[in-house]
Amino acid sequence: MSERRARDLALLDLIDAHEGVSFEGDVWRIVRQERDVLQGYPAGARWDPGTFDVLYTSLAREGAMAEIHYHLSRQPVFPSKFRPVLHRLAVRTRRTLRIADIEALEALGVSSAAYPTLSYERCQEIGDAAEFLGFDGILAPSARWPCQNLILFSDRLEPGDLQQVESEPVDWQVWRDSQRKSR
Repeated sequence: MSERRARDLALLDLIDAHEGVSFEGDVWRIVRQERDVLQGYPAGARWDPGTFDVLYTSLAREGAMAEIHYHLSRQPVFPSKFRPVLHRLAVRTRRTLRIADIEALEALGVSSAAYPTLSYERCQEIGDAAEFLGFDGILAPSARWPCQNLILFSDRLEPGDLQQVESEPVDWQVWRDSQRKSR
């Protein structure tokens, strides 16, 4: 386990100045077939340092697809045994940190050039600070699709705030073909 660094006090002040927004609507999430779609975990990804449970979701179906496809495509061979399922979820939040766009990210110290990369350190600091300050998630631009992603802090959600609406298996070949046709 890595040693926790002290939180950036200036960042805490910047984030604490945000009142937070509520969100109620549908989001999309992809998980492997055997995984519980409503269960969060400490991913250690863009918005969490791996110290609390999160659910990564997207406000756009294509945003969820693009995010997962990007990470799978980074592997030497595209995984063939991974059986992903795309889920539509109904979500309700009460106090979500809204980072509207790239300019808002830059105001929090995230470089627009670094944002689409795998350099997550500053975003993880923001996620950690938001969770520490009692936000229930982060609404932020996707690095892979022109949409917003909603990252939910599992421990901050109430029973009934998250419900599975529908699910469908993902066919990556069909999705890649549809992306080529839309260009």
